[in-house]
Amino acid sequence: MREVTPLTKNDCFAIFSREKSEFTFPLHNHDYIEINLILNGDGARRIVGNHIGEIGGKELVCVGPNLPHGWFNHKCINDKIKEVTIQFHNDLLNEGLLGKNQLINIRNMFENAKRGILFPAGTVELIAPRIIALYESSGFDSILELLSILNFLSLSQAELLSDGSFVDEFHNHASRRIRDVFEFMNENFHQHVTLADVAKVANMAEASFSRFIRHNTGKSFVENLNDFRLGHVTRMLIDTEETIGEISYKCGFNNMANFNRVFKRRKGVTPKEFRENFVSKRVFI
Repeated sequence: MREVTPLTKNDCFAIFSREKSEFTFPLHNHDYIEINLILNGDGARRIVGNHIGEIGGKELVCVGPNLPHGWFNHKCINDKIKEVTIQFHNDLLNEGLLGKNQLINIRNMFENAKRGILFPAGTVELIAPRIIALYESSGFDSILELLSILNFLSLSQAELLSDGSFVDEFHNHASRRIRDVFEFMNENFHQHVTLADVAKVANMAEASFSRFIRHNTGKSFVENLNDFRLGHVTRMLIDTEETIGEISYKCGFNNMANFNRVFKRRKGVTPKEFRENFVSKRVFI
C-alpha cells in the first residue's frame, strides 16, 4: 500500500501521536523518511523491507523513502500502545548542507535508513521523551529540536534491518573492490559461485580474499553470498507465486534442507511463514 500523508512540500516535517489498542495499518511505503517510536508494544511484529522481527516494549526505527514497512499485533496484547511518527522529506537537508563535515553523521544515517535502522534500547530511553515533547512544539523551535534529535540518533550504534541486496547496498559501499565483488555476487547469485570465482574478481588469492571480505563486512564469503541470495529469495516470495522450491533453485540453493535451515536462521521464520506473514499484511489498491 502506498501511503499518502498530510506532509506537503511546504512542510519541513509532520508529526503524529496516537494511542491505540492494536496495530491496524497495513504494510505500506511512502516517499518520506520516517522515524517511528512505539511504546508498550511488547510482542508486536515489525516488517521493514525483507526483515521480520518481534519488538520489545520500546521501539524506535528510522525508515528511508519507499521502503515497505509496518507493525502488526502478532503477540502484542497491550491495549495502551503509544505511537509517535515523524515524517520529513529526504531533501529536508540538501546535498550541499549534508556534505559539510558537521553533518556527516546525519548524512550517513539517512543513507543507512534506506535499509531501515533499529536504535538500541539505551538510545530509545534517552530520546523518547524528546520525541514525545516535539509533538507539542511548533515553529522555528520545533525545527531546531528535530535537527538536534537527528544529530543525537546519528551518533547511536544502531542496527540495519533489511538485507543489503534488497536495496542494492553494493552501490553505496566505499571500497571499489568490495563493490565489484558485491556486483558479481548480485549478478551471479543464481549460479554455482565459488570462493575462487569471487577471489578472481577481487584479483586476490583465496586465503587473502577470505580475510579481506570478513574484515570489510564482518561476514564470511558464504554469508555474504547467502545475503544476496536471500535478498532475491524474499523479493520473489513477495512478488511472485512461484513455489518455494522453484524460488530456492532459481536463487542458487540446490539443497532444500540447507535452504530452509539458512533461511530460518537468518530470518527467524521458514520461507512459507515469511510469505504468509508478508502477503497477509499486504493491501493492493
